[in-house]
Amino acid sequence: MEHRTAEGFDVIAQQGFAPVKMWTQGVPVDDRAKEQLAKTARMPFIHKHVAAMPDVHVGIGATVGSVIPTRKAIIPAAVGVDIGCGMMAARTSLTAADLPDNLFALRTAIEKAVPHGMSPSRSRKKGSNRDKGSWGDIPERTVAAWQDLSAGFDRLTDKYPRFRNTNNINQLGTLGTGNHFVEVCLDEEGHVWFMLHSGSRGVGNAIGRTFIEMAKEDMRTWMVNLPDQDLAYFPEGTDHFDDYVFAVEWAQQFAFRNRQVMMANTVEAARSVIAKPFTADVEAVNCHHNYVAREHHFGENVLVTRKGAVRARRGDMGIIPGSMGARSFIVRGLGNEESFCSCSHGAGRVMSRTEAKKRVSLEEHIEATSGVECRKDAGVIDETPAAYKPIDAVMAAQKDLVEVVHTLKQVVCVKG
Repeated sequence: MEHRTAEGFDVIAQQGFAPVKMWTQGVPVDDRAKEQLAKTARMPFIHKHVAAMPDVHVGIGATVGSVIPTRKAIIPAAVGVDIGCGMMAARTSLTAADLPDNLFALRTAIEKAVPHGMSPSRSRKKGSNRDKGSWGDIPERTVAAWQDLSAGFDRLTDKYPRFRNTNNINQLGTLGTGNHFVEVCLDEEGHVWFMLHSGSRGVGNAIGRTFIEMAKEDMRTWMVNLPDQDLAYFPEGTDHFDDYVFAVEWAQQFAFRNRQVMMANTVEAARSVIAKPFTADVEAVNCHHNYVAREHHFGENVLVTRKGAVRARRGDMGIIPGSMGARSFIVRGLGNEESFCSCSHGAGRVMSRTEAKKRVSLEEHIEATSGVECRKDAGVIDETPAAYKPIDAVMAAQKDLVEVVHTLKQVVCVKG
């Protein structure tokens, strides 16, 4: 049963199970997403309730835009396969007047500095397995960043040798595909920001998929009945639980470093086409939105999985991006405990990628991204603004979770 409260969130009550609290007033929520949230809340180890952010939409197993607190258990599919995916933003000393008239040159410079996209295996050059979204010769900056990751990777691959045959160091400092991006933005006072979105790339994907399948196999071995097989879990105290926690924490560290390397390369690329010297360390935010962490809520130490959600403790800085044609926001957390101190990670999809390609024309995409130097071809229609919820409605629905510090509007957008 769903009902509205005076506290700014709606509740799905389930007799005998934990409820779902949803910060979704004024934004559309698919009935399939509500059912998926309800199934997750039926797991026996949920702590208090499941929280749904305003960008909530159907995911694999757990819903994207959900916060799942658990006692002594962890659901790998709730973290997903883009482990540690998140955002980074850096405010510069530049203003709009300092940007070159030729924004295409700026976009091209960033595209050259940050490997992006993906080469299908059938299109790769004969004798080469290199994906265009990976490094060929590993740059010094990437090698240096890998030093903090190498010991953990060795420990991980000593037990799971399969992870050696992944894109790991050769994708450290690369963007990927889908909704990942690098943007040049202007804030409300005309200051220039660089903002980017990516995660743990190929190695994180391999870790996620491997442990999701291991959890499913464990459930079959133990004959555990689940409301959805993608809610398969590892109980605390088992070898697989400990191995997964180590692997996911390593992948989250990889994702954090990945964004740092990309940001450094983006700034360097911008300096090659912007005549005025500038700094880019005035203000920086680097936050995950697909991850798990140990936290204390409602008197207990629990595992909090944020699948498409950002931690928003009082004073925490976060980033909530719109689509490639809409505004984005630098926010400060208000520490709302009912949401487990969380907020949305973006606008949230209202169309699947397939649906967007069928329903949105190239002309509509070009119009929606007017004023933004970006790709305007059929290959990015699945990321067109119409595929996402209105970001202003999303922000209004979570006004008791975060406060807006800066409003950004992109002028350049690099997509894979």
